[in-house]
Amino acid sequence: MYKVSLTGVVGSTSAAVEKVTFDSREVSRKTLFVAIKGEVVDGHDYIEQAIKAGALAIVCEVVPDNIQSGITYVQVESSSEALGIIASNFYDNPSRKLKLVGVTGTNGKTTTATLLHNLFMNLGYKAGLLSTVVNKIGKIDIPATHTTPNAIALNELLVEMVEAGCDYCFMEVSSHALVQGRVAGVKFEGAVFTNISHDHLDYHNTFKEYIKAKKLLFDNLSSDAFAIVNVDDKNGPVMVQNCKANIMSYALKTGADYKAKVLENQFSGLQLNLNGNDIWVRLIGDFNAYNVLSVYAVAMQFVEEELDVLAAISNLDNVQGRFQYIQTEGKIIGIVDYAHTPDALENVLKTIKNIRTGNEKVITIVGCGGDRDKLKRPKMAEAACAFSDKVILTSDNPRSEEPEAIIADMKTGVSPADFKKVLAITNREEAIKTGSALAEEGDIILVAGKGHENYQEIKGERFPFDDMEILQESLKILDK
Repeated sequence: MYKVSLTGVVGSTSAAVEKVTFDSREVSRKTLFVAIKGEVVDGHDYIEQAIKAGALAIVCEVVPDNIQSGITYVQVESSSEALGIIASNFYDNPSRKLKLVGVTGTNGKTTTATLLHNLFMNLGYKAGLLSTVVNKIGKIDIPATHTTPNAIALNELLVEMVEAGCDYCFMEVSSHALVQGRVAGVKFEGAVFTNISHDHLDYHNTFKEYIKAKKLLFDNLSSDAFAIVNVDDKNGPVMVQNCKANIMSYALKTGADYKAKVLENQFSGLQLNLNGNDIWVRLIGDFNAYNVLSVYAVAMQFVEEELDVLAAISNLDNVQGRFQYIQTEGKIIGIVDYAHTPDALENVLKTIKNIRTGNEKVITIVGCGGDRDKLKRPKMAEAACAFSDKVILTSDNPRSEEPEAIIADMKTGVSPADFKKVLAITNREEAIKTGSALAEEGDIILVAGKGHENYQEIKGERFPFDDMEILQESLKILDK
């Protein structure tokens, strides 16, 4: 059992609670209410409301002036971290009853975690998945609302996985979740670092703080766990400084415990040499070679038969919204990818550049999300222009911002020499249709930024929107 670091207690700690929550609206009889200071709402403002609803114990960072008789107040340094530990203990530490592997990094988290889930299912194990796209218990899908669920939802899902007989769980671990203590109290069997680049600086303020947040996953690994890091990324070694776990490395370009070489790169897949073994996979591009390599490295920690692992890897398919491509009868190629950081967009476009013959046009349709890191907007446009023949800047999820203002920010990254290749079309559906209309035989259309998302968020509302669906419809019209 993990322990919460207390700074003070008022009342009896022997009170038996039947429920734990951080949402005052969910409080009922015999509830432990954890008051968390959020970005928008401070749970401390709802302590009195929680007590009226039946809370018999309060965990808080600041004990209220108005102490009520018969209520236990537990003061802690961090309520969010305390919630993680309390939730783990309340649900009898389900993370200790299966093998849990966390995946963190800027790009590749979803693909790596999903490929691991699919690989272990193909190998005959029952596995769980916690990801941006979907949560899974075996083959059963459960909608995902966050990259990493809150501490209570996380432990509830882990309990369901344990009860369903899952041997493993593969989990995306976001920097937000690490800083907010959502995985406090959770025991990881191992962790993977994919890479780190410019993202989420609206939340972490500086790149140094962003790195520090990712590093928390490795700082908290036990000595019987493993850490697998991409050492082609200069911050790979930084992640495991002072890490107690068994550290292993993977790379395409430098010496590492797990090495791969790309022998052939086509739209149909990759021919790889993986630690001396030649293998064909259905995934595309160098960035997916890294994902496959990390998956192989994890699998080799648990599975004895290497040939079984290699055979299962060769049968893996692309993850939804990650370099998903279609081809029309007129040989126009359409690609949808979640690339929403400058580095991810550049990787996808470099992959296209390496595969293309040079005679076709590359048309990139891309936007940036509202209420998020503004510093990356010009860099996204710059990356698109560097590797595309035509760029259409458009709306992504503008949220509370005006799409035109976001596009204006992106335009600052367009050099005068590239102005002639750039269009700005605010309506995303119109932008995709325009890109499709501009395409000729053999051309390549990339729709970037939203990937698997089936909605567009505008002014607090989510409207149905699917990039692949719109792209397919647009290209189908051209083929008629």
